[in-house]
Amino acid sequence: MLQPQDQETVSLAPGLNLFPTLKPPNKTLFFHQITALVITFFAYASFHASRKPPSIVKSVLGPTFDGSNLRSNDPGWAPFNGPDGTHRLGELDLAFLTSYSVGMYFAGHVGDTIDLRLFLVFGMMGSGLFTIIFGLAYWLSVHLLGYFVGVQIFCGLFQSIGWPCVVAVLGNWFGKAKRGLIMGVWNSHTSIGNIIGSVLASGVLEFGWGWSFVLPGFLVIFVGVFVFLFLVVRPEDLGFALPGKEVELMNVENGDKVENEEVGLLESGSSGSLQAIGFLEAWKLPRVAPFAFCLFFSKLVAYTFLYWLPFYIRHTAVAGVHLSHKTAGILSTIFDIGGVFGGILAGGISDMIEARAVTSVAFLLLSIPALVLYRVYGSLSMITNITLMFLSGLLVNGPYSLITTAVAADLGTQDLIKGNSRALATVTAIIDGTGSVGAALGPLLAGYISTRGWNSVFFMLIVSILFAGMFLIHIVKAEIREKLNEGKWHWNSITTQ
Repeated sequence: MLQPQDQETVSLAPGLNLFPTLKPPNKTLFFHQITALVITFFAYASFHASRKPPSIVKSVLGPTFDGSNLRSNDPGWAPFNGPDGTHRLGELDLAFLTSYSVGMYFAGHVGDTIDLRLFLVFGMMGSGLFTIIFGLAYWLSVHLLGYFVGVQIFCGLFQSIGWPCVVAVLGNWFGKAKRGLIMGVWNSHTSIGNIIGSVLASGVLEFGWGWSFVLPGFLVIFVGVFVFLFLVVRPEDLGFALPGKEVELMNVENGDKVENEEVGLLESGSSGSLQAIGFLEAWKLPRVAPFAFCLFFSKLVAYTFLYWLPFYIRHTAVAGVHLSHKTAGILSTIFDIGGVFGGILAGGISDMIEARAVTSVAFLLLSIPALVLYRVYGSLSMITNITLMFLSGLLVNGPYSLITTAVAADLGTQDLIKGNSRALATVTAIIDGTGSVGAALGPLLAGYISTRGWNSVFFMLIVSILFAGMFLIHIVKAEIREKLNEGKWHWNSITTQ
């Protein structure tokens, strides 16, 4: 059944030829699963590290507000230091995230048809190069808005390659068992990358904001070289069997009833075929659209924090004191630390109760009071600020992490497409690409709305969370009904009538 795929030309990672002891039978399937997990973890962490500098330098580039005692020390950087500076900064985020979301749709389909390792390395090299080019504007004294927008557009296109590739690789190496927990732990790369990027960018900010881009840019390139040398895309490339394939095929043969219309979507692919799925066909797969639109609003909230939290902290007094650029940047990492725990917790809970949508909606609803508390009481003291920021990060990033990893992998390898891992990058790109449209909108709106006050920004975030939850209501009801009928939840006897 795997013949068509096996006949494809696959370039084995050159590092394994340099170190033959890394090949089977010297190393086991488990060793290579962990290796793929670690390499893709650091690959995407480096992507996120290079996305963090714009949020760190916002308070240096942008305008200061009347009523703060910052103006004398913050001349800003044209064209971002004028009265409409926050608008220009928001438009910069829009340029990056729009090209990122558009590129994501194409990158997913391309990733299903070519060597994922080389495609991922191409994305990493381009991302690193354009991150460095952005930073060079500091030494070249560039003040042209078109330059910054153009660089961000290219950077977004290269960054869009990363996510479909790493998720597809991980989906190739791991079956469905404990996927939520495994991917919850693995998806902490987004928060770890944000933390690394924040610390790097904040640490060198005093030497000039250009260094805040150059260092993360070189980091992505360095990790890209490592990926080129050692990443193995699929277990078959080393002669291993697909993990969990027997279970997935057995489920198909036992045959849950599938509507004829759904079967027709993919009947062109034989049961063992690993042909890439069409873009529109992937959209029609069950539950793909609701989770994609839920992620639209979830990612809108998460990326508003990613791009504006250091700026917000810098311009909001904590215990009556305005923090420095460096301190504000480092303090913002508390949100990402909370996100690490949120992703792991959401993944573990969803595995335990076997209900991804129920877990996502629970986290979304709990995040609303957390954001209200952070806005109202976060400025009282450093302790309350850190505690409420951690809690907000945990609850906001929990469903975002779950949907972009375990849910995307589940939907991309569901029984309807007979475990076809070649569809995984396309489905992942649809879900995260739709989410990235929301990610582009959130920071842009924050840039405009913040001029009316931060209460308005937080209100926008809360409304977005409510919309995110609404898209999953139908799936939540289906999951609850399914678990009650299967007798997997203890209170099924209460609702059987």
